Amino acid sequence: MASILVVDDSPTEIHVFKTMLEKNGFEVSTAQSGEEGVARAKQVKPDLILMDVVMPGLNGFQATRQLGNDAETSSIPVIIVTTKDQETDKVWAMRQGAKDYIVKPAKEADLMGRIKAILG
Repeated sequence: MASILVVDDSPTEIHVFKTMLEKNGFEVSTAQSGEEGVARAKQVKPDLILMDVVMPGLNGFQATRQLGNDAETSSIPVIIVTTKDQETDKVWAMRQGAKDYIVKPAKEADLMGRIKAILG
């Protein structure tokens, strides 16, 4: 069973993603800030990370960059999942090392398809 770390400051979003992912057979761990997300990634070594962008403190772009620059976590793929729908945000996310970019609200079939495409 693949494990996924959901990093989002919204308890509602975390609940929605956790429910969706567990229903599809994934093991889910969560973090509510960029800092906590980076720490949890090192701790649980998930197969993939779903990362929100707009969070207090370390934002999702910064957290993704930190994960990519750390040998311990650089091999973990990150999918940015955010309300930011500008093309410039998507380009910036990819420059930070994200493997994919989904605009909220994420549709279950789309999200599962993208996760499976990355995890194989």
